[in-house]
Amino acid sequence: MLPRPWSLPLWRRGTTSGPVATATTGASAIHELYRERRLPLVRMAVLMVDDLPTAEDVVQDVFTRLYRRHGTGLDALDDPSAYLVSAVMNAARSVLRRRRISRAYLPPRPDPAPAAEDEALLGAGDREVIRALRRLTTRQRQVIVLRYWSGLSEREIAGALRITAGTVKSTAHRALTLLRAELGES
Repeated sequence: MLPRPWSLPLWRRGTTSGPVATATTGASAIHELYRERRLPLVRMAVLMVDDLPTAEDVVQDVFTRLYRRHGTGLDALDDPSAYLVSAVMNAARSVLRRRRISRAYLPPRPDPAPAAEDEALLGAGDREVIRALRRLTTRQRQVIVLRYWSGLSEREIAGALRITAGTVKSTAHRALTLLRAELGES
């Protein structure tokens, strides 16, 4: 069985003018390497990144970097095919890493905007109380709302929040102290 043409080093490949090319020009060597290796490299990159346009970009970027780094001559490379495979794999990993990071990012939630009619119905004092409640911690806000809005007892609040009655008392005391300071009451 004959070896595939891209598995042979560039200088050992046959050309139409002779049996073995001893030294091809740099530009034609890169052109020939691109012509022979682009599709197999794109197929490999597609298997890595699951996206044909991205795979094509990866391969194109690798060939661009190869040309920028080594110019028109590939004499500095022992095995250009192995270099390309390694570079495509590294570039595909970078794409996957960037993709994972971008998918993990969750933009901060915007603060819920109150309805216009709610704002119109609230008096100035009510707006101040709501602003002051927003400055409390979540636990403090829960205790105050359950106690004074829902009218639950300390024992019921403790059961609802799965905390002790003592924690409910101390949390309510701290929250009320902060609210009084915030609202300017003594």
